Amino acid sequence: MKSSLLFNFTVHKENKSIRIQRMFDAELALVWRAWTSSELLDQWWAPKPWKAETKSMVFKEGGHWHYAMVSPAGEKHWAKVLYLTIKEKESFKAKDGFCDENGTMSQELPQNYWDNQFISKENQTLVDVTLTFDSLGDLEKIIEMGFKEGFTAGLTQLDHLLETLKSKENEK
Repeated sequence: MKSSLLFNFTVHKENKSIRIQRMFDAELALVWRAWTSSELLDQWWAPKPWKAETKSMVFKEGGHWHYAMVSPAGEKHWAKVLYLTIKEKESFKAKDGFCDENGTMSQELPQNYWDNQFISKENQTLVDVTLTFDSLGDLEKIIEMGFKEGFTAGLTQLDHLLETLKSKENEK
């Protein structure tokens, strides 16, 4: 893993958005799989010592990912991603928010839209993510809840997972 890989995290209060640009030292197909497969998402999405646990996932337009962030003590915080558009190995757009165990979206906690772009750069992949919020208050609430720290930790875990997966592929 290269520590010099691009990582930008920019909050744009004027248009209620967060933009994250992150380069990964892996080919696009592998990075895409890590973002679109519940088995792989469960291995990197939650910042340690928490873990992600998928209840159900259907990665297709109109589908969803329903999962919990699980604490070491077993406390669960549920979330749901609704997939709006998917361009295979290029991009996907989704609506994301907190929910209950049954998948009913919370009206008290912020929801947002994700626009994820995947760009191949030789043997590396740039993931360019824009999160858009309905209000500045929702954006500020997510930041206050530790989104930057948690997502940054998850992306670092993804680096390690990609290295492991690349090593396994090279052994074949």
